[in-house]
Amino acid sequence: MAQADFPRTGPASGNPPRQLVVLCHGLGADGFDLIDIAAAWAHAVPDAAFMAPHAPLPCDMAPHGRQWFSVADRTPSVIEPQVRSAARHLDGFIDSELSRLELPADAYALMGFSQGAMMALHVGLRRVAAPRAILAYSGALMAPESLAAEITHRPPVLLVHGEDDEVVSSLRSREAEAALHREGIPVESLFCPGLGHGIDEVGLSRGALFLQRYLGSPDAEA
Repeated sequence: MAQADFPRTGPASGNPPRQLVVLCHGLGADGFDLIDIAAAWAHAVPDAAFMAPHAPLPCDMAPHGRQWFSVADRTPSVIEPQVRSAARHLDGFIDSELSRLELPADAYALMGFSQGAMMALHVGLRRVAAPRAILAYSGALMAPESLAAEITHRPPVLLVHGEDDEVVSSLRSREAEAALHREGIPVESLFCPGLGHGIDEVGLSRGALFLQRYLGSPDAEA
């Protein structure tokens, strides 16, 4: 699947984009899996363009879909180099899109679901120009032991997780919350009772408010 085929939407306002929201999909999906979130959040950030890149690798656990990294072997020493390789891919995508849209280096937010949330957290805390917000749904903090030495900025983070998630335990977001707090990163968390591995209307609404607060104004700062 060519990266040029990734889905995107223009600002709901019809104006030239003033911000960019990058949506990172989960394991076994692709960019088309998340792009509909743009419609749910368009009222909160009407001047934002939404982009949903495809992960760089075909999924090795399914006949279709993409992955940011393989989970066939979950040994940290095996996964971490793959995460860093995927991070370079996502970094390049963000830089390319900001340049194409002629936006300032910090005029963006990162959102991810599941494996995409792991990528959003990993990349967003290490980029040269910080995102104005990171929204991580049903994810985890990868390579937490390296964060203190590698963190470049402390953008606001929203963690959302279903308490009944059967794929990625909500404990992973609670662990991420604690680790981010230790690094002085402003964190908001929403744990949804009865929700499995997915995003519900409550989580979408919280995300819209979070984006509106930190990205809605073109003069917002991280």
